[in-house]
Amino acid sequence: MTGSELKNDEDGGEIWLIELAKNSLFMRGRVMWRVARSAVSSLRQSRRRLLSTAIPGPCIVHKRGSDILHDPWFNKDTGFPLTERDRLGLRGLLPPRVISFEQQYVRFSLWKKILKVNQIMLYPLRNGGFLHDRNETLYYRVLIDNIKDFAPIIYTPTVGLVCQNYSGLFRRPRGMYFSAKDKGEMMSMIYNWPSQQVDMIVLTDGSRILGLGDLGVQGIGIPIGKLDIYVAAAGINPQRILPVMLDVGTNNQKLLEDRLYLGLRQPRLEGEEYLSIVDEFMEAVHARWPKAIVQFEDFQMKWAFETLERYRKKGTAGVALAGLLGTVRAQGLALTDFANQKIVVVGAGSAGLGFLKMALQAVSRMSGSASESHFFLLDKDGLITKERKCLDPAAAPFAKSQGEIEGLGLSEGSSLTEVVKKVKPHVLLGLSGVGGIFNEEVLKAMRESDSSKPAIFAMSNPTANAECTAAEAFKHAGENIVFASGSPFENVDLGNGKLGHVNQANNMYLFPGIGLGSLLSGARIITDEMMQAAARCLASYMTDEEIQRGVLYPSIDCIRDITAEVGAAVLRAAVAEEVAEGHGEVGPRELSHMSKDETVRYVKDNMWRVTFIWDDSCEISMVAEPAIHPWLKQAAKISKQLVSGANKGIGFEICRQLASHGITVVLTARDENKGLQAINQLKGSALSDHVIFHQLDVTDLESIALLAKFIKSQFWKA
Repeated sequence: MTGSELKNDEDGGEIWLIELAKNSLFMRGRVMWRVARSAVSSLRQSRRRLLSTAIPGPCIVHKRGSDILHDPWFNKDTGFPLTERDRLGLRGLLPPRVISFEQQYVRFSLWKKILKVNQIMLYPLRNGGFLHDRNETLYYRVLIDNIKDFAPIIYTPTVGLVCQNYSGLFRRPRGMYFSAKDKGEMMSMIYNWPSQQVDMIVLTDGSRILGLGDLGVQGIGIPIGKLDIYVAAAGINPQRILPVMLDVGTNNQKLLEDRLYLGLRQPRLEGEEYLSIVDEFMEAVHARWPKAIVQFEDFQMKWAFETLERYRKKGTAGVALAGLLGTVRAQGLALTDFANQKIVVVGAGSAGLGFLKMALQAVSRMSGSASESHFFLLDKDGLITKERKCLDPAAAPFAKSQGEIEGLGLSEGSSLTEVVKKVKPHVLLGLSGVGGIFNEEVLKAMRESDSSKPAIFAMSNPTANAECTAAEAFKHAGENIVFASGSPFENVDLGNGKLGHVNQANNMYLFPGIGLGSLLSGARIITDEMMQAAARCLASYMTDEEIQRGVLYPSIDCIRDITAEVGAAVLRAAVAEEVAEGHGEVGPRELSHMSKDETVRYVKDNMWRVTFIWDDSCEISMVAEPAIHPWLKQAAKISKQLVSGANKGIGFEICRQLASHGITVVLTARDENKGLQAINQLKGSALSDHVIFHQLDVTDLESIALLAKFIKSQFWKA
C-alpha cells in the first residue's frame, strides 16, 4: 500500500478515504483525496520510495463543526459541499454558496492583483489570520504557483521588517518556543508538538537577524519564512516542518523596554550557560526525531562557528560562491581560474568568514593547494592584517602579513577605497550589513579592475542595508559589470536598448536543495563537499549565453527544477563521501547504484505538491502526491462523473470504466442487504472480479475501524 488517510468526526461525520495500492482504489460517495501517495508503474519502483510527503497509516480526525474550520490543515473554507456540511455540522457556519478550491484560487489571485498595499501590511494579513492560518492547502498551492511574487513577501526583504515589528503584529503562535526558563524541561516539551514526524527544523536565537542585529524572540519570523520556502521550493511536507525560537534573552535595550515585547526580559545568556541550553534542545530533538535536519539560522558570529562545529549546517556562502564561479565563466575563463581571482570581502562577521572558508576550500580543490593570497578581508576598522591588536581568531587565517601587502602600498587598517584602488580586484563582495558602504568613489575605482567583467556583489539584507543599489553600481562602476545583491532590485535601463541585469543572490537557490538532498540521502552530517557540490551545480545551471549577458542565477519561477538538481548533487556527494545512510526503504546501496538522471528523478518524485480537481458533482483534493501515475489520473477523471448525493453510489458504468484500468472498487452501504443485491447484479459480468462490497455505517466508529482493517488486509503492501 502506498498511502492512505481516513478522516471521521466523532459524532457521525463522513469518511473520506482513498487507498492506493498497485491495482486498487477505494471510494465512497463524495471523495476527498486529502493526503495521497503516488501509485507507481511497478511494485519494484513503489518499494524504492518512502516519501517524506506521506502521513503513515490511516488517520482518524475527531473534529466537527467550527473545530474543522479552525484547523488550517483540514479547513476547505467555502469548498465544503452541502452534504459534507450536513455530516460535519457545518451548515450555517459558512456562506451558502459552495466555491471550489480552483475558484478560491482564482479569487485570491484577483485579490492579489487588485489590492495595492505595502508589503509589511500584506505579510500580517497572511500570517495573522488570512490564508496561512485559515487554509494551508490553498495557501501552499498559491505559494508554489506564485513563488516569484511571494518569495519577497514571506522571505527577504519583507521578513526583516516583520521581525522588527513582530510583537505588535502577533496574532497566532506558529512553531515552538524554548527559553532559558525551560532548562531541564525541554525533553518533555518537545512532545507537545502535535506532528508525529518532523523532517526539517529551522532554529534561531534571534541574535543576528539579517543585518538588523539582535531582535530576540521576534526573530521567529526567519524560521517561519525559511520553512515556507522549504515547502514551496523543496517540496518538504508542511506537516513535517517545525520553526523554533531559542529565547535566551536579548541585549537590545529597545526591546527590553518595549511593553509589547513577547520574549524574556533579560540580557542574553553567555558562555557555558548559553551552550547548555542549545545542547539540551538538540538532545530533545534527537530523542524524538533522530533523522530530522536542523538548520541553525541567523546566530551571531561568536556562536555561529561554535554551533557549526557541533552540529554542521551552512547557508549563504554557497550562493555567493556559485555566483562568483559564474563571473569566472562570464570572463570567458574556465572555472579553475577562480583560484586566480582577486576578491575583496567587506564584512568579517559569520557570513563573510563563512564565504571565505568555503571559497578557500574551492580554491584548494581546483589548484591542489590552499592560498589566501588573493583574498582581502575588511571590517569596520579597515583592512585586517596580522598586525592588528586583538585579532579575532576566526579572522586570523585571512589576515594579511606585512610582506603580502607592502608591495601594494597597503597597511593595517587601509580604507576600502584605498584597497580597491591598489588591489584592482576582480570581485568586490559586500557582507557588511552597512548600507551604502560601496559609495561613488569605491564604485568608480572598480572601473580599474584587472577583470574584463568585474563583479560587484552587494549581499546584505534587508534592502536598506545593501552596500549599494543596482542603479548606483551600473552608473559609477560601468555597464560592463556583473551585479548581484541579497535583496531584490529592478534591472537597470542603460539606454540604447541595453539592460543591466540584476542577479538576486538569494540563498533560497541552495538551501532547499541542500536540505532535501541531505534528508533523502540520510546523511549523518552535512559535509563541506556536499556544500561545494551544491554550489558547483548552481554555478553550472546557466547557459554560456546567459552568463555572457550577466545572468548568474536562474528565474525563481523554476525554483523546483533548481532544487531537484541541487538536491541530487548533494545526495550524490553524500554517497561518494560515505555519509549517506538512506531514507526509508531506499538504502545507501540503492542510492549508490542510481545514475545522475535517476537521482534527479528520485528527488523530484519525493517533492510534496498540491493538485485540485473539481466539478459540480465530485471534488478530489490531492495533497502531498508526488508524480501522479497515469491510471490514477484516469481514475480521477472517471470519478468526476459521480452523481450528486451522499448515497447514490458510483454506478455500474463507472465501475466498468474503473475496472478496465485494473482498479478494484470497494462499494459500501449502511444496509448490507442492499449492498449484496448490488453485487449480485454483477455476477456473470466482467465486473464481478473488480468490485467488492463491505458494510459501512459512517455514524459508527467500530464500523469505520472494521472497514479500515478490511482495506488494510486486502490491499496493504508492506
